Parts: sequence; C-alpha cells; structure tokens
Amino acid sequence: MKIMSLQFSSELHQTYVLSLEIEKPDRFEYWVTEHMRVSGIYWGFVAMSIMNALDRMDTAKAAQFILSCQKDDGGFGGHVVHDSHLVSTYNAVQVLAMTGNLDKIDADKIATWINSLQNEDGSFSGDKWGEIDTRFVYCAFGTLSLLKKLDKIDVKKAVEWILSCKNFDGGFGVVPGAESHAGQTFCCVGALAIVNGLDLIDKDLLAWWLAERQLPNGGLNGRPEKLADVCYSWWVLSSLAALGRVDWIDSKALTDFILSCQDLEDGGISDKPGNIRDVYHTCFGCTGLSLLGHEGLAPVDYRFCLPKTVVDNLQLPEVPPLTL
Repeated sequence: MKIMSLQFSSELHQTYVLSLEIEKPDRFEYWVTEHMRVSGIYWGFVAMSIMNALDRMDTAKAAQFILSCQKDDGGFGGHVVHDSHLVSTYNAVQVLAMTGNLDKIDADKIATWINSLQNEDGSFSGDKWGEIDTRFVYCAFGTLSLLKKLDKIDVKKAVEWILSCKNFDGGFGVVPGAESHAGQTFCCVGALAIVNGLDLIDKDLLAWWLAERQLPNGGLNGRPEKLADVCYSWWVLSSLAALGRVDWIDSKALTDFILSCQDLEDGGISDKPGNIRDVYHTCFGCTGLSLLGHEGLAPVDYRFCLPKTVVDNLQLPEVPPLTL
C-alpha cells in the first residue's frame, strides 16, 4: 500500500466513503460496528461535505435511517435496535442538519429528554444508565444549540462542572481530577465556545498545552508520551481555532503528517502512516486540513464539526457572553 504524497487525493477518498454506503451484512465487521451506525453516517457525511461532494451520497436514504433510530423518549440510538444515547443523538441531529431534515423531528421532545440527563452538579449522563463524561456536556450543548433549545437546561451549572474538570496544565479531563486529554479538552472548549464562555478559561495556558501535543513528525497526540494520531488533527486544532491560536503549531508539518496517512490505492485516511484507513480518521483528517486552510476543502465550523455553510444556514441566535 502506497502512503506517501503531499497531494490530497480527494477523488480516491470520496470513492472510499461512497463504498461504505453499500450494506455488507455477510461481513463480521458490519455487525460489530452496528452500534456506531449513526456516528458512521455522520463521519462519512462530514468528510464528503468538506470535500464538496455530499451530493454524491444518498442523503434521503440516510435521513430515513437516522429518523428510524429515534426512540420514544426523544433520543436517538446508534442503530434502530439500540437505546438512546447523547452521542448518537448529537450525531443524528448533525446528519439531519446536513440533509435539511431538522424539521422532521420533535425538538421539544429531544430537549426534554436531554434535560432529564442533567445531574444536580451540572454534569450530564450519556444515557439512562448514568455514565458521566465531559463528552456528554458537549453533546448536550451541541444538540440543543442546533435545535435552538439551550434554554431547556441549566447552562451555567453545566459550565461550572466543566470548569471543575480543568487541570493545572490548562487541559481538561473526562471528570474532575482526571488527567488532561485532548479529546476531552475539545469537548470542554467546544461546549464553552457554543455558549460564549471561553473568557472563563486561561486561553494562553491551554493553548500552550495544546501546542505541546505536536511531535517531531508533525502530527498531534492526545496527551504526553503518546504517538501522533490523525484524529487529533481535529481535537487539538479545533480547540486552538476556538482560542484563536492555530498559529501556535507548525501547520505545514501537520499538513504533511495528515497527507502521509492517506491510502493512495483504495482511498481513505488512517490514524498513522501505513495503517488501515477508516471513515473516522478520514473525517477528522479532512476537517483538520480544512482548519489549516487546505486548498479545495470547504470551511468547517470548529464548534460543531459541521460544514460552516450548514451552521450559517441554521441562523442560530447570538449568545451573549457567559458570566458566572
């Protein structure tokens, strides 16, 4: 498998994503990824949108499947046979936004369900089973913002909990006291950006920690002493974009790292050079390159990981600066 190139192979990557539309129930991989079907559609649609090729996808069929995953409680499962979860609900709403189908869901019902998941300390459980994670605050904020229903939860209480997850190095962990992680940091920074609360954190301290994630090979890692991974081209870079400090890293080196992870025979992007491609890393490779201003790619909104045009078309209400 050839992997080295400094050119972005858009057509190859589009062909790869299109191949994922074909259901393959005779394959083991089809069933072990069942619980991620909604998220998989989201990753594929974002990648195609950033490559200006969403019109090549069967958006009507995808939207119909997404709608079939909504449960009686208002949330969405990762598949028709799975329970509601905040992550799959957010991804479902994102897909419906990209396909122009938000008017086909009951936004108040979704908001009521999300409200039921907020805990006394402001945190959110991902589902009725009670797991708590900074990812879930972000998914709650993102979903409700896209639906224009942020007033249905206690935003200030949630932000106080987010800030309790901040560490001495400026980064954020999964829960209070947990080590800083770039993925969790994105969730907290993204959530704060959605509610206009970024002035509540030390931007320089956090940006320094994020910039330290860049390794000599140009790639970004999620925490100290870990290898670079293409997905952090989104988690780290979008956080830096929110902080207005993308120029704190070597953009050329990161671009070269992402491009070196391309599969130039069958399309798609992997986590590291020479590894097997997948739709998750293809998505975040594309969005990372978009944030870097790579030629030919559509702009991405760093808060929602959606094409900027999609978010602009929703005409979300302006959020005043958050004070606690």
